[in-house]
Amino acid sequence: HVQLVESGGDSVQEGGSLRLSCAVSGAPGQSKLIAYFRQAPGKEREAVATIYLRTGSTWYGDSVQDRFLITRDTAENTAYLQMDRLKPEDSGMYYCAARLQAGWRWRPSDYPYWGQGTQVTVS
Repeated sequence: HVQLVESGGDSVQEGGSLRLSCAVSGAPGQSKLIAYFRQAPGKEREAVATIYLRTGSTWYGDSVQDRFLITRDTAENTAYLQMDRLKPEDSGMYYCAARLQAGWRWRPSDYPYWGQGTQVTVS
């Protein structure tokens, strides 16, 4: 069983920055793929970035490429999403999620473990 605790959401002006954190616990020794998803009102939940905690390999969605950076601290078992040059369309609830099976995945249904979500508002 994996638990995820998120923090870092806030309200910022367009062009500003935020850093989200996702503390991961459980399933020691197992490879974990961590993803950040976001969901705006009336829209589907979409993957914005993923990272393998063990290797640091990453993937980014086209809409956040070159503006968001996902990293991890293996000692702290924490993933971070640094979001720069934020736009109003980046607003939404941000969730971190985890899966233990191998292979890159981007659909919410592929992730069995979820954090509680943190709100990001850009105006």
